[in-house]
Amino acid sequence: MDLSPGEILRSARNGAGLSQRALAKRAATSQSVVARIELGETSPTWETLSRLVAAAGFDLESRIAHRPVSGSHMLADVARIRALSPEARLAEVANASRFITAARRV
Repeated sequence: MDLSPGEILRSARNGAGLSQRALAKRAATSQSVVARIELGETSPTWETLSRLVAAAGFDLESRIAHRPVSGSHMLADVARIRALSPEARLAEVANASRFITAARRV
C-alpha cells in the first residue's frame, strides 16, 4: 500500500490523538506546515516527515521489497530464448554482455 507523505503524517497525528497545532508545537514547527503536508500542497524531505512522525510518537520506517517480474516485457523473451539452439543461446549471451559493457561506459 503506497501512502502519500500527507496520509502518513495524518495517520500518525490521528493515531496519537493530536491536533495539527499540538503536533506542530511538539515538532517545533507551525501548524500551517503540518496542514500543507497533510493536504499534499508540499512534499517534505524524509528527515522532516520522520521528525514530525516522531513528534507524534511513531517511527518512520522504510524497506525495499523484491517485486516479482510477472507482467514483465522480458517474460516473452524466455520462450524465444529457450527455442534457440545452444550456439544461438551463447550468441544471445554474448550480445547481452556487449550491451552491458557498452552501457557501463556511458
